[in-house]
Amino acid sequence: MSRVLVPLAQGCEELEAVTIIDLLVRGGVEVVTASLDQNRVITASRGVQLLAQHTLEEVLGQRFDLVALPGGLPGADHLLNDERVIRKLQTTVAEGGLTAAICAAPKVLLQAGLLAGKKVTAYPGVLTAQGSEYDYQPDAGVVEDGAIISSRGPGTAIDFALHLLQRLEGIEVRNRVEAGLVRA
Repeated sequence: MSRVLVPLAQGCEELEAVTIIDLLVRGGVEVVTASLDQNRVITASRGVQLLAQHTLEEVLGQRFDLVALPGGLPGADHLLNDERVIRKLQTTVAEGGLTAAICAAPKVLLQAGLLAGKKVTAYPGVLTAQGSEYDYQPDAGVVEDGAIISSRGPGTAIDFALHLLQRLEGIEVRNRVEAGLVRA
């Protein structure tokens, strides 16, 4: 069973956070949520309250197959400014794991030094295409390049989470979970 860490920052985008967590759990993935501080009650960007299972400090020493970052503001800024998150992303990739970020959160991957030479997408205006070290794909819903998976925003959250599920558990699990969503 794959293990995924979803750090939840105050002001995260609730639709993205819940979609990632929910669809991965439906696919049998062990999802661990962690707040950045001792307050495990997260007030998301639109006032919805989420409850993290752990604090980040409690799970930093654990190994994960994927670290998935929800976007939203100011949530992505809190992730960007937390050196523990940056180190965990770097360590996860160094150990052969994956990192994923949606909406405003791909800038956290940039801060961690993980986007050099990579194709990436993000919420419009978060990353720029000019003079950058990465290959910005502004019209792509979900982009995977090596250990980096990125997505544009709330409207792509289901596709993003299903892509993560497929990457971790295979196409059969993804198709089973997607069929249960009755998207068509």
